Amino acid sequence: MPSNRSLGAAYFEGMFRGDADPWGLESRPYEAAKHDASVAALGEARIPTALEIGCAGGALTTKLATRCDSLLAVDISRTALDRAVRRCRDQPQVRFQCLAFPSERPAGPFDLLVLSEVAYYWSDADLERTAQWIASGGVVSGGRILMVHYIGQTDYPQTGDGAVARLRAALGRRVSALREDSSDLYRLDFWSLS
Repeated sequence: MPSNRSLGAAYFEGMFRGDADPWGLESRPYEAAKHDASVAALGEARIPTALEIGCAGGALTTKLATRCDSLLAVDISRTALDRAVRRCRDQPQVRFQCLAFPSERPAGPFDLLVLSEVAYYWSDADLERTAQWIASGGVVSGGRILMVHYIGQTDYPQTGDGAVARLRAALGRRVSALREDSSDLYRLDFWSLS
């Protein structure tokens, strides 16, 4: 797939209407371990405000919520978002919004931005829009950006490595790496915004 077009709502609605857990986010041990590693990377401090882009059915959302005073979880798929709302119904600090990020952006700023398995669905232009939103106040100065992406072959607009590299290049000196880990299957990047 070319990198000049992001995957849209119809793609994700089709995935979630056809399968309650299309990527095994709620059922595969690999996904559970990756979610645990994501939350562990945050350290021990409480996070006042966080934004999770592409929350899907809420598997990671429930774990992030235990660390956040306020968490906004967004997804482009209404079907996925409805599942996430049900899954997190006992976590009042979590709010949900159906958004086609980055063309639609929530009001910020946020102390933490989580991009888990989502940036490689975006075009080069949408990765640039994301970087502009981050740098123009979407994330607070001193805030954190947590990204986790599969690094194997896909038919998405970007690879996991490519999406992270494009965001890093677009943000330039505005970000510094706190952690950059790779396994055979995924990479975890944790950045600080200056």
